[in-house]
Amino acid sequence: MGWGVKRLSGWDAMLLYSETPNVPTHTMKIAVVDTTDSDRQFTFDLFRHIVQRRLPVLEPLRYQLINVPLKLHHPMWLEDCEVDLDYHLRRVTVPSPGGRREIDDLIGKIAQAPLDRSRPLWEAYFVDGMADRKVALIVKVHHALADGVASANLLARAMDPKGPTHGDGDVKARTPPSRAALVSAAGRDHLEQIKRLPAVIRDTVSGVAKVRRRSRERGKHPALAKAFSSPPTFINHSVSPGRRFATATLALSDVKQTTKHLGITINDLVLSISAGALRDLLLRYDGKADQPIVASVPVNTDPSARRISGNAIGGMFVSLPVQLDDPSERVSLVSVSTGIAKENTKLLGADLLGRWTAYTPPPVAPAAFRWLAKREAQMKLYNVSVSNVRGPDERGRVGGASIGEFYSVGPLTPGTGMNITVWSYVDQVNISVLTDDRTIGDAHEVTDAMLHEFGEIRRSFGLSSELTEVETAMAQADDAGRGEKQAHGGRW
Repeated sequence: MGWGVKRLSGWDAMLLYSETPNVPTHTMKIAVVDTTDSDRQFTFDLFRHIVQRRLPVLEPLRYQLINVPLKLHHPMWLEDCEVDLDYHLRRVTVPSPGGRREIDDLIGKIAQAPLDRSRPLWEAYFVDGMADRKVALIVKVHHALADGVASANLLARAMDPKGPTHGDGDVKARTPPSRAALVSAAGRDHLEQIKRLPAVIRDTVSGVAKVRRRSRERGKHPALAKAFSSPPTFINHSVSPGRRFATATLALSDVKQTTKHLGITINDLVLSISAGALRDLLLRYDGKADQPIVASVPVNTDPSARRISGNAIGGMFVSLPVQLDDPSERVSLVSVSTGIAKENTKLLGADLLGRWTAYTPPPVAPAAFRWLAKREAQMKLYNVSVSNVRGPDERGRVGGASIGEFYSVGPLTPGTGMNITVWSYVDQVNISVLTDDRTIGDAHEVTDAMLHEFGEIRRSFGLSSELTEVETAMAQADDAGRGEKQAHGGRW
């Protein structure tokens, strides 16, 4: 047998190096399956059979890490590895009554533990016990393996009922390369990196000059946060190992009506909703919201529908005007802030940061991130992570049953105890919030604040604040079990 390997990109490697016991860097993808329209019972055994049949065409799920001797270069992926489905596939029963709150609590527990790096970096959970004959499929995937766009494409391939399979699901495993071959490949790759370095430096100098020149032309914006000056908040601290998770669903029709009426993008609306919700939470936990905070917003640099692995992301830092009381003023200022951030990203080069990550020194990076993850000092770059991804427009099916809902959330980062991820799915806009258990006791406080803020934004612009009930999604979480957490100041 031969071997097939490929080098982790700089971004892939950074997401691997930045993982620590208290800050794992996997993502979560959750599909809620409605089995009522299926002509056969959707069981764990059926799910296992589907995965076994699909596995040959879901190539990233068969990748396994190989470290280069002496950490001379970023690790590599060994392709076509054996996959022990007895390990990767797990069955869990959600507590009664099996609604949104119960499944969210379960996902929070699943999110806590890092993935085992000695195996392909994913796990899948089949969750029964849900109300209304629903079943949840929870997939835990390391971010080094796939970003949001790659995950969406991989999901589409997995859900495609006419998609290809290969034989009976058996895969001929490859043998790993020798130490000598790994060292030789590392040397060749380093030579290529050295050749590319002058262009990276030149583009960096040029991009920084363009951003500074454009900043002077714009003039000052005192209501926006300054670079590298995010303020201290209850969100920002050394992240704890525990996790809290919450979801909520908006009607896509309400979202589109709002963006059309306001003349803004869906991304601007998501950031505006986040700003208003975070203002409420800052007033509740910090007792003040007197200066803007900063959101880290990922930017995709390769939207290809064929890409099913790897990370092609940049990032922009958007000022969130939580200091403003009026929702309409916040929306206007968010639009200004995102416009500036997008322009800066374009001038600097959306892929520039990713190009620099290729030069991260493997022997030093993990230790540096472990130190960073334990620091209590204020994160100066940003306060919170907020992302918005367009998901599938058509309802998927698996095992003859339709996928009624889909949710996704990214990881927490050092010094930042909250991640807000929004994915659209057919007629839904699904909000997922991940926090640690030090930031907040019940992550549904965040989703509740976001639903309330969406209504307030609509009301302030003359639209109805009554939100459309999404019949294809689970009912919103109730307040059961929240009293004890709030009695402790919202923290555990």
